[in-house]
Amino acid sequence: MNRFFLPLGIFVILVIFLWVGLKLNPREVPSPLINKIAPTFRLPQLHDAEKTIGPEDLRGKVWLLNVWASWCVTCRQEHPLLVELGRQNLVPIYGLNYKDDRENGLAWLKKLDDPYVLSAYDREGNIGIDWGVYGVPETFVIDKAGLIRHKFIGALTPELIQNKLIPLVKELNGA
Repeated sequence: MNRFFLPLGIFVILVIFLWVGLKLNPREVPSPLINKIAPTFRLPQLHDAEKTIGPEDLRGKVWLLNVWASWCVTCRQEHPLLVELGRQNLVPIYGLNYKDDRENGLAWLKKLDDPYVLSAYDREGNIGIDWGVYGVPETFVIDKAGLIRHKFIGALTPELIQNKLIPLVKELNGA
């Protein structure tokens, strides 16, 4: 009798876990970095390999870090929204060109327009690991103290920008 109920019980438990898992939103993966100081890095800039950039250079202002790559199809879908957001001057957008060839990244920005104040170049993807990047695109909101306040996984949408990102940026800027 136990031989019948044990497999049935395991099956029922697996079905429950699967059912709960299917209801989760993959865009809302919790990040252990929320409300923690942004991981430090010092990377060459995409446009000028002689110059570097790091989060400590941006302390004192609210800013976005958008992780992108020229090979990323979803980044291409998101890009016009970033260009428009950049034109609005609501928040400075910095890029992290992730696991990409420098020439491809530069050509991509030249062709599609460049919404970034500047982009850091992370050829090997090591900084992405420190920041908990699952894939591209991902966008982080960093406050004036250098704390990561939100992480958007996947492409930003007009709804996310209007309903979450802009209100958060305004709140962090004290507006």
